[in-house]
Amino acid sequence: MERILIGELGQRVGETVFISGSVDVRRDQGKMVFFDFRDRTGTVQGVCLPGSDALAVAKETGKEFVVRAEGIVNKRPDKNVIADKQNGDIELEITTLDVLARAEPLPFDTDADINLDTLLDYRPFTVRRPREQLVFKTQAEIVAGFREYLDSQGFTEFQAPKLVGDDAEGGAGVFKVEYFKDRSAYLATSPQLYKQMMVGAFERVYTTGPQFRAEKHATTRHLNELTMLDFEMGFIKDHADVMVMVEGALKHITKRLGEKLPEQVPLPQIPEAFPVVKLREAQEILGVSTDEPDLEPEHERALCEWALKEKGSDFIFVTHYPVSKRPFYTLEDESDPGMTKSFDLLFRGVEILSGSQRVHDHDTLVEKIRGKGLDPEKFSFYLMAFKYGLPPHGGIGMGLERLTQKFLRLENVKEATLFPRDMNRIDVLLSSSIPDDEPDND
Repeated sequence: MERILIGELGQRVGETVFISGSVDVRRDQGKMVFFDFRDRTGTVQGVCLPGSDALAVAKETGKEFVVRAEGIVNKRPDKNVIADKQNGDIELEITTLDVLARAEPLPFDTDADINLDTLLDYRPFTVRRPREQLVFKTQAEIVAGFREYLDSQGFTEFQAPKLVGDDAEGGAGVFKVEYFKDRSAYLATSPQLYKQMMVGAFERVYTTGPQFRAEKHATTRHLNELTMLDFEMGFIKDHADVMVMVEGALKHITKRLGEKLPEQVPLPQIPEAFPVVKLREAQEILGVSTDEPDLEPEHERALCEWALKEKGSDFIFVTHYPVSKRPFYTLEDESDPGMTKSFDLLFRGVEILSGSQRVHDHDTLVEKIRGKGLDPEKFSFYLMAFKYGLPPHGGIGMGLERLTQKFLRLENVKEATLFPRDMNRIDVLLSSSIPDDEPDND
């Protein structure tokens, strides 16, 4: 007999079927044993009646046991129907029960209120919890929406290397790796240089994947391995063209979440157009010093509160950061010397992406590299793309975990990270005496 998925049982009333899944709940009631079984499509109640050949096995079967159950799909009596629950109008009368894998007693109930370290220490188990499943279903839909939108706009996906010969940002902490022939390589902090090279071939490209930052943060906002959603587009007029593409992508992602996970994801408020302010304007709105080259975390939160109240938007662009604050490939605004054609996008109090128009002239780029104290010879492979001509272009890098965190209003980015890597953890804590997260002071 072919396996039937739990989500299909509603169309099988009166039939004998077999399902495979895990025991979500087991409860005894007199001489009967009740189960809630789950598989990838949902849950259903099963009952093992007195006299059933399956009763002896049922009494030895506990939570998280993996089973194969055969039985008859019956309609529930009207008084037992649960109208707002999946399969609330049926139950499986179990005739045969086979244990495929046993489970040890659980360390805590699946619905227990646990702290973050316990959640992550037991991640292979806790990811089965409905709350955590929602987090990563949401994340999967975000990636799918990102791809879907950019594909519709003529972008081509490519896979950027994760081992690189130098640091694209010119200063971010990097993880050094021993390579062949006594050479060193580094785990990539960004696909930036490769995105720009690819513009010369495809005009519009995007990539998704892990990036690595060897920075000793211990905050609710930072990770040492993160997933980034990047795109780069050619033949732009300026950075505003890139911002329009960002806005379109996030509106599409939001729409997709509303369709795929209705009432589960608290969707953001989005006006017809995201509000845009320059950095100096933002600082004036907040009443803070305009001499600073960036916004502090508390300023980002306050600016998002202002945007929601005054503009009806959970998103706000901040543009024109100083040349000193941005990487060498960022284009200076000729009409605003000292400032760049760059931007950050803030969402519910946190920066979720950075972007800009890039320098596309070869000689200017060489000078910019030197201006950051870097050696152009180390970037000769990258510079080849400019030597043979690249159009005006720009792009962004967006943090998937932060975006997921903010869509779901989670307290810590690690809650939106399946297997977090930070200075304190690789799957398990690196020390038993690690302090709690530091405040967001960087």
